[in-house]
Amino acid sequence: MTSESATRAEVTRLGEAYADRLRGLFDAVLESNGDAIADAAGVLADRVAADRLIHVYGPGGHSNLAAQEIFYRPGSLMHVSAILDEGTLLSSGALRSTATERTPGYGADVVAAAGLVDGDVLVLVNAFGINSAVIDAAREARNRGVTTVGVSSRAAAIEAPADHPARHPDRLNLHDVVDLHIDSHVPTGDTVIELGPAGPWTGGVSTSANAFCLQWLIMTTIAVLTERGHQAPVWRSRNAAGGDEANARGIERLQGRVTHL
Repeated sequence: MTSESATRAEVTRLGEAYADRLRGLFDAVLESNGDAIADAAGVLADRVAADRLIHVYGPGGHSNLAAQEIFYRPGSLMHVSAILDEGTLLSSGALRSTATERTPGYGADVVAAAGLVDGDVLVLVNAFGINSAVIDAAREARNRGVTTVGVSSRAAAIEAPADHPARHPDRLNLHDVVDLHIDSHVPTGDTVIELGPAGPWTGGVSTSANAFCLQWLIMTTIAVLTERGHQAPVWRSRNAAGGDEANARGIERLQGRVTHL
């Protein structure tokens, strides 16, 4: 076997190992969240049927990607409004993002600035569900009468030390302070592949896990709306024939209401 073929074999082995870990994670999400997804989808469907928005916020570095995952995306609901606050976006500086997500009170200010009111719904996504921004966002939302849906890893939150600097000062977990919780099963440390006995851990999965949970939730919400006899307002790809025309009606209806549209 040549060194080149050995390298290719190792490349394939790594890819297969990562795919296996992702499949196992997705299976765990599916096995444990059926009721939570059904309950949350019912809440979201109620809001869309009433022509109200679904707000989604992912306070924390890569958790912000979750808010973008279902916002203005083909196949997703037009009524999704992403809260894309600059404070924790990596594009504003990675170290700034970490410092901001650990700042007590920051998440509450973001929710207040977003103008959420009684009867709204807010989906909060965070890989571990322990930082100050996500906990304070959940608390502020509930104080305002907003229904909260959390997406985070229950095990990772429980395993995080009580004195970890990333934790909210009150040592709370997202799954304890939201109305409904979807367990993403992200492992402690996020990574799933160890490169040898003394090698580093690699292969982050939180973005994939969050996306899987959210896409499952949105698909189920659309299915609930359809079962109720509603025409679900879903984005079409702007790169597909007829996409611009199909989306124009939603843009006309929601521009000015959805902040980042």
